[in-house]
Amino acid sequence: MTQTFEIEVENIKCGGCENSIVKGINSVAKVAELTIDRDKQLVSFSGEASIKQAVIDKLRAMGYPEKGSVAGLQAGITNAKSFVSCAIGRMT
Repeated sequence: MTQTFEIEVENIKCGGCENSIVKGINSVAKVAELTIDRDKQLVSFSGEASIKQAVIDKLRAMGYPEKGSVAGLQAGITNAKSFVSCAIGRMT
């Protein structure tokens, strides 16, 4: 059964970030209606319930963790990952 999900994330700064998120999510899950709201730091998509955790895990690995899910040193590491993902997104 298809559901709509909204995930509040951290570190979305620009179009490069958005491009990387789209490529990253599409590499791990079959989603529909993928939208990214940079101002609200929100990733929305439709798909099977079973893919939600895979999307959350991929976002975190790319440096865009679910809001409030990381702190301290881990937050610094995910922020650094987001800069790399952003740069890659700008080049593609």
